[in-house]
Amino acid sequence: MSDTIQVVCPNCDAANRLPAERLEQGPKCGRCHKALFTGAPVALDQARFEKHAAKSDLPLIVDFWAAWCGPCKLVAPEMEKIATKYEGAIDVVKVDVDANPGLSRAFNIMSIPTIAFFAPGKQPMGVVGFRPMEQLETQFNLASFPKVAEAAQAEAAAETSTTAASDAA
Repeated sequence: MSDTIQVVCPNCDAANRLPAERLEQGPKCGRCHKALFTGAPVALDQARFEKHAAKSDLPLIVDFWAAWCGPCKLVAPEMEKIATKYEGAIDVVKVDVDANPGLSRAFNIMSIPTIAFFAPGKQPMGVVGFRPMEQLETQFNLASFPKVAEAAQAEAAAETSTTAASDAA
């Protein structure tokens, strides 16, 4: 029997259990039949955040932001890169602190942008201010998560083969 992973749908918030090997096969939600992975950060309110944090087996990276915050606008593209690179391995979400003050209080968010990382079985951690994707990967030790490590290895192999092909030409 294969390992199963529980993933919360970014569209209808239904919890979906699927075999781990299907994460890269574009799985769809059993309830709404939309894609479980969008390759982009998902905007969540407090109720939706609680569902995703409590029911998903995937690590969760949260961008606490506000529309009026200049540095938050710099962080958004970095979060997009992480969402794309680690699609199916990490859930990337964003929470508007002005619209969700309860979450801001619950996690003691005093400055924005704050990027928080929640992984099953690990203490939550966070960083305040702009960080490029590479620094966030190191800060949160993303390579230590099995599905993430596989994604990083596949990307490195693709880059190596592309470099080798261009060197041969």
